[in-house]
Amino acid sequence: MSKVIELRTITRDFPLGHEIIKVLKGINLDIERGEYVAFMGPSGSGKSTLMNLLGCLDTPTSGSYILNGNDVSKMSDDELAEIRNKEIGFVFQTFNLLPRTTALENVALPMVYAGASKSARTERAKEVLTNVGLADRMDHKPNQLSGGQRQRVAVGRALVNKPSIILADEPTGNLDSITSLEIMHLFDEIHAAGNTVILVTHEEEVARHAHRIIRLRDGVIESDEKKEIIVP
Repeated sequence: MSKVIELRTITRDFPLGHEIIKVLKGINLDIERGEYVAFMGPSGSGKSTLMNLLGCLDTPTSGSYILNGNDVSKMSDDELAEIRNKEIGFVFQTFNLLPRTTALENVALPMVYAGASKSARTERAKEVLTNVGLADRMDHKPNQLSGGQRQRVAVGRALVNKPSIILADEPTGNLDSITSLEIMHLFDEIHAAGNTVILVTHEEEVARHAHRIIRLRDGVIESDEKKEIIVP
């Protein structure tokens, strides 16, 4: 397998008044294409900051970040925006859907930024929504959908540009236990189809779906456990 992510001595500092808060303290990490990884750690461990860096929503204070062969640690904001749209599919706890547009339009939105034609956007969005089990909900707006259905729309939007990695931040945080299980089975299917999946979670039962669990504490990697886990 080839590496999709390479982090070398990544640090991230934040100024707070006259102090400098060191949140990430020299992270070294490789993630292979096709891996299924969960980041865990207590509040303040640095996992959200690391997720923002992996998603090119932020840049490191020092160190290098190679994403799919591109050194993104030195890129401009415009270059980062292009990488985000092309290489990364985001799934958020709060869904982040546009309320006045349909499921189909929400899913197609990243393809608008990518410059795809309307016919190509529509065809691909229909394909993705069918794959996530929402073939009969394409014309529904978010307020006409359940929480689980909204998260499926969000997952579809993340997949639409065929990104290198799917990045999910607490993807079941706003869902009940039964719906959470359904969404995690969907992530299992996405991974089985060959996608690289990286999620941040504080829930052990969610992390157990991953084949690799990385635990952070105080800005460093505390443990990195790889295992083959069969999810029923």
